[in-house]
Amino acid sequence: MSLAVVILAAGQGTRMRSDVPKVLHPLAGESMLSYVIDVARQLEPEQINIVYGFEGEKLKEKFDSSDITWSHQSEQLGTGHALAQAMPSVSKNSEILVMCGDTPLITLQSIKALFHKKYNEQVTLLTSVVEDPKNYGRIIRNNSGSIESIIEERDATESEKLIKEVNTGIMRLPANGLKGWLKKIDINNKQKEFYLTDVVSLAVKDGYQVNGVILDDESEALGINDRYDLAIAERIIQSRNASMLLDFGATLIDPDRFDLRGELTIGKDVVIDVNAIFEGNVILKDRVKIGPNVVIRNSQLGNDCQVLENSVLDGVTAGNNCIIGPFARLRPDSYLENNVKVGNFVEIKKSNISSKSKINHLSYIGDTIVGEKVNIGAGTVTCNYDGDKKHQTTIGDDVFIGSGTMLVAPIEVGKSATIAAGSTITKNAPADQLTLARGKQVTIKSWKRPKKKN
Repeated sequence: MSLAVVILAAGQGTRMRSDVPKVLHPLAGESMLSYVIDVARQLEPEQINIVYGFEGEKLKEKFDSSDITWSHQSEQLGTGHALAQAMPSVSKNSEILVMCGDTPLITLQSIKALFHKKYNEQVTLLTSVVEDPKNYGRIIRNNSGSIESIIEERDATESEKLIKEVNTGIMRLPANGLKGWLKKIDINNKQKEFYLTDVVSLAVKDGYQVNGVILDDESEALGINDRYDLAIAERIIQSRNASMLLDFGATLIDPDRFDLRGELTIGKDVVIDVNAIFEGNVILKDRVKIGPNVVIRNSQLGNDCQVLENSVLDGVTAGNNCIIGPFARLRPDSYLENNVKVGNFVEIKKSNISSKSKINHLSYIGDTIVGEKVNIGAGTVTCNYDGDKKHQTTIGDDVFIGSGTMLVAPIEVGKSATIAAGSTITKNAPADQLTLARGKQVTIKSWKRPKKKN
């Protein structure tokens, strides 16, 4: 029997107080819906159908993929009505797995528990036992332990509200039965909506056994309804990420102050200090040390690299034994070979820095090729932009650039050249020579500094 996954994602999420559809709000660097789609894809279903509504074009643009079918819920008439919009595209001989776009913490392992062979040809729900069941639908079981119905919070009696086993919204159902049950549900409830949960009692009336698989971890059932829920979910995901890295052998100085918003691959004996943020695809090889308050995005650092506190790396590739920071900013297409030193308040953009070169303080290096064993003094600027186009600076091996130097591109500094401090270089500087360009120093004896009037 084929499997169709239907993800309900039509809600606006009014409690988010946002113009962004609820399921597109970010969680650890990805929209919450992306986590649900990822789990669904790992099941290798024949079809993934997303029911969309509010600002649905944003969803379709974000998840434009050939393996996704879209169903529009033009009116928000409840979860039963939402699922009904997907049914015309689902084969009557298939099984349907219903998932919710706002429950991003669910894991593949928990979903797979619904597909144990003992539940074949039956209705199976994923449930959770929670300490505070407020706002959840309660699971009603009979004396034999089978589920008889689900009662929504607003329709529950006081005794039913004491039940701590709740509905997660995730169900495995036979399509041939579901199509008939959806036609029978009504709006005879306080919400005046078509509840999907009503299909449970209808399935029981038709002779189906309804099973409940209880989650081992109740946090997986967390539905995101407001910003507070989103913040809780963020910390749960980051705690999972931290635990994974600890299992892989990383040292996290404080696992509660670590944020991963993408993919992080680590080697042996990596050390990460507090408040480090990793975004996109980051690779840290053996013995890399990351200081506090560092942001690293889409970068790769070789063995024994150190990134000191308060540095930002974006699109950087570094060889072995590089030292970066503190307070350094490396922008996209920055390439450092082995044993490069980039110091405090240095900015590098679209440049290649060869091995054993040093840029220790207060400099901007952009659109530049730097040779080996180059020493670039404090306050050096490669003036790469003429107001229209960017131009390249080339600095040969073993060059010494004095402090406060302006290199006006396009320009080339030859091998082993020395540039005197305070120079503005507008022409190529020859190899093995001292080049300087300073205005004549004068003192104006008659000049007086302006003073403020009382």
